[in-house]
This record gives sequence, C-alpha cells and structure tokens, in this order.
Amino acid sequence: MRSALRERGYVRLLLLSPLLGVPVSVACFFLVGFQQELQHWVWESLPEAAGHRTPPWWWPLPALLLAGLVLAPIVTRLPGAGGHVPVHGLGGPPAGPRAVPGVVLAALVTLPLGVVLGPEAPLMALGSGLALLALRGGPAGDPRTVAVVGTAGSTAAISTILGGPLVAAVLTLEAAALGGSRMVLLLLPCLIASAAGALVFTGFGHWTGLDIGDLSLPAVPPGTAPDAGDFLWGLPAAALIAVVIAAARGLGLRTLRWTGRYTAVRTVVCATAVGGCVAVYALLTGRSPAEAALSGQNAIGGLAADPHAWPVAALVALVACKGVAWGIALGSLRGGPIFPAVLLGAASALACSGLPGFGTTPALALGIAAAAAAVTGLPLSSAVLAVLLMGRAAHDQMPLIVAGSVVAFVVAQLVRREEAGAAPDARTTPDAGVRPGAGAD
Repeated sequence: MRSALRERGYVRLLLLSPLLGVPVSVACFFLVGFQQELQHWVWESLPEAAGHRTPPWWWPLPALLLAGLVLAPIVTRLPGAGGHVPVHGLGGPPAGPRAVPGVVLAALVTLPLGVVLGPEAPLMALGSGLALLALRGGPAGDPRTVAVVGTAGSTAAISTILGGPLVAAVLTLEAAALGGSRMVLLLLPCLIASAAGALVFTGFGHWTGLDIGDLSLPAVPPGTAPDAGDFLWGLPAAALIAVVIAAARGLGLRTLRWTGRYTAVRTVVCATAVGGCVAVYALLTGRSPAEAALSGQNAIGGLAADPHAWPVAALVALVACKGVAWGIALGSLRGGPIFPAVLLGAASALACSGLPGFGTTPALALGIAAAAAAVTGLPLSSAVLAVLLMGRAAHDQMPLIVAGSVVAFVVAQLVRREEAGAAPDARTTPDAGVRPGAGAD
C-alpha cells in the first residue's frame, strides 16, 4: 500500500483525477440538462400547445414509435451500439471513446421520448469514454491504468446524478469486488474525480438554471421509528419487490434474445410495445402517461411528497404496466435500470403501506432500498442511497433499510434464473477496456 502510494505513476493518476472529474461533469451536466429540457417539451409544452392539459392516453404510442425508429440505426450501425444493454445492469467494460457519440445520441434522443429507462448508464459510458480519451491511446496503455481511469470517469459521471460522490464511491467500492489495499487504490482516484465533478455539476446548475433531474426527494412523509408491524409487513414486501424486479429482468433477458435477429425491426417493435404498456396505464388510471413513461426520478419525488394522492389501484397499475414496459426496455432499448426500479420499489411498498401497522415513511424507505438492491446486486450501496434520499427521516429507518436491502438482495439472487445463451453485452466493443462495474449479477 505505502509503496504504491509512492509510485510516481499513481501520484500522477491522483493529480489527474480532479482534471478528469471536471470535464466529465461538464459533459454530463449538459447531457442531462438538454435531456430534461427535451423531456419537458415532449411531455408538457407540446401537449399544451396541442390543447391538452396533460398528455392524452395515446401520447406514448407515437413518441415511443419515434424512439424505436431513431434508436434502431444507432444500435445496428454506430460503434458501441448506443451503449450497453440495460438488462446487464451497470456492469461490463467501460465504453471507449469511439462509442461515446452513439451513447450520447441514443440518450439525448430516446430518453426524453419515454423509453422507461434512466440516464445513469449513459452517463457512466460518457464518463468512461471521456476519461479514456484523456489517455490518448485509450485501452492500448497499461491495463491497470485503463481500468482505474475508466472507473474514475464512470464514478465521476454517476455521482452527478446520484446526489454526490458518497453513493458513487460506495457503489464503486462494493462493485469492484477487490480486497485490501487494491480496493483503496482504486477508490481514491474515484473519490477525487467524483468530488471535483460534483462541485462543478452543482455550480453549473446554479449558473445556467438548467434542471438536471437528479434522483432526490425534496420532501418525505413525517418520520416515525419503525416498530414490529413495519418489520412484519416490510420484510415480505422487500421480498415481493425483489420478485417483481427479477421477473422484469427475466422478461428483459428473453427480449434481448428475441432482438438478436432482425435487430432494427424488432427494436422498433419493442419500443412500440413499451408505448402500449404506458398507454394502458393512462387508460386504466386516468392519470398522465408520463408517470409510467419517464425514468422515475421526478415521479418518485412527487410520490414521496404526497403519497396519499395516489390511490392503491393507481400504484398497482403503475407497478404492473411500468414493470412490463421496463422489462421489455431492459432487453431492447438503451438507458439505465436503477431509476425506474427505485420508482417501482417505492410504489410497491407504498401500495402495501395501508396494511395494519405498516407506516408510510418506513414503506418508502424500504421500497427504495429493496428495489435498488434487487436491480444492482449491491445491498450496501442500496442502503446508502436510501439513507441519503430519505434525509433526516433516515435515522430511525436505518435498521429497516438495511434489513430490506439484504432481504431483497438474497431473494433476487434465489429467484433469478440466468437464461442460457443470452446475447453478449453491447458495450463489449473493440475500444472498450475492463472496468469492475455494478451489475445485476
């Protein structure tokens, strides 16, 4: 450990880390900011201009058809295939510089149209691609340096959308699956890069006024300490959430195999099917289809601020329709899997919160942690994410958060059936290096 810290190459890497974090953060800021502006235009300004107070139930059908038509040539013709397939979680090798244009184009065009996926995976691909570009040789250099630099770039990028460097650092540490000094040596440049990036990201938000749509809860229900009833209902609810997430992932794996042939046409078909699921949600509930179509970071804020505004039937419909749409998107479209899963987990737990002795605040905290653990396979990172999102209310909920994340992780691993012959990760491209990443496996 001490000898490694004295190595000139490693010292240079630490000094380079904040220089990596700054441009990565600036690029991520404008990607997310423009994506949010396009999202507002598609789901708010355009329906209002057409004379609708909210998007009508059929709005997702042409939007998702357009997303499929745009995404099909990106997946089949551009280097990197528009990013990794989200059913593989956040894992796989980092995207090399050649893959960045396709990743950015896919995220910037399709996410605002409502592909039921989040921005976190494209951001990580953008971060690793820009970081590897700084090496001027990409993956042709020392493999260890490539791995650390790519991971630092991805960590700096993901920290911008997860509320700061802490969650990103814990996620990196847990996902790296390294031990002792090797883990520390990997984590130090990631911490420095993500801290520098988070500072720039926050400053640009105040300077430009752009909405970045990060995963946050501006308000949560009044906190109460969990009691026996919360654990009695909460732990089975965590197991249920894990089953829902695992079932959606199984659908994603089957969709991935199906799109292995005639990829362009079947990508359009899958995108249209996602739009159909979202339209069914709007028809069943009379609510805006944007609640089911978008990634979830905005919807979960509204859900947490006023959970009683959502009838139980609407929550169940959201879990069913968005869950099926998300499962299809996992194996065919491009984006991140975490944000939609968190919304599904929160909605599932809040739908159960009317059970005797199961409080709203404990249900929300448990739902976030359980869903994140089930989709990422990282129970510690998921618990930290839930604690940070819940804010002051998290102090009393921490035992339930930790227990729920562990239960969901174990159940997800037990019920998950890895499908033989699944197609390889689309991010495994010739210009990609090797990064220990957070995945569903």
